[in-house]
Amino acid sequence: MSDLLRIPGRATHLANEFHVRRLLPAAARRSVGPFIFFDHFGPVTLAAESNSDLGVHPHIGIATVTYLFEGSLLHRDSLGTVQTITPGAINWMTAGRGIAHSERTVDTERGKERRQHGLQLWVALPPDQETVAPSFQHVAAADLPLLELEGGVQIRVLAGSAFDRESPVKTLSATLYLDVYLPPGHEFTLPVLASEMALYSPEHALVIDGQEVAGQQLVVLQQAPVILRAGPSGARLVIIGGAPLEKPVRMWWNFVSTDRSRIAAAARRWNKGLFEQIRDDADVITAPQWKD
Repeated sequence: MSDLLRIPGRATHLANEFHVRRLLPAAARRSVGPFIFFDHFGPVTLAAESNSDLGVHPHIGIATVTYLFEGSLLHRDSLGTVQTITPGAINWMTAGRGIAHSERTVDTERGKERRQHGLQLWVALPPDQETVAPSFQHVAAADLPLLELEGGVQIRVLAGSAFDRESPVKTLSATLYLDVYLPPGHEFTLPVLASEMALYSPEHALVIDGQEVAGQQLVVLQQAPVILRAGPSGARLVIIGGAPLEKPVRMWWNFVSTDRSRIAAAARRWNKGLFEQIRDDADVITAPQWKD
């Protein structure tokens, strides 16, 4: 029987009425592969008057990865990108030396009751890639590899490669991100697919190597195949992982680096308005006070 590390997460909020469950970083585990941040929002039905907009804010040293199960978001960034995010698509934004972005309610849904459910993860960039030029990738759901295995198991490869399928998303380090569906009562043996791995079911309980695991717990897996069994309602889960971090990273607000001086410099740049801004988006989030 595997020794499972379970991380229940904690409730927090990002801005306005945007509430999330944060799984990483945690005291028990700071990262899984290159993933250093794991937020789960929803499932929730937002009232018509609810404000879930995230205003303009900066990042350095990471890639942000947004994935929706329900609803939609409008992504805008300082590269000039304007992209609607819909369920099953991947938004992969590499901040590198610095980028600003916002995520807002799609105009056609503003002022209406709406569903919202998804994940946002951060991937730490390798130390020698922390200052690359910022970039943006959007891959539609239809363009991501989908495997249908015996018994009705479905696996969508969001990033990296697994089961002889490779995502078109370009990453800067060994990265694994899968969306998995298990039919009711079905057992599936999950092989070792990366040096470090964890799984998370946003809603459904499941059994892992004979141990019952409630939904909304991040489960860090040991380096051995594990047997997953879905409950009577089936189970949907994501699997994350990859190569471990080359060096520990520092995190302050939205800035990540192995070098503290880069974070300090980014804080000064943001406070002085020196990041590239987003055209026609003046709702800028103020940074906390940096203390040297």
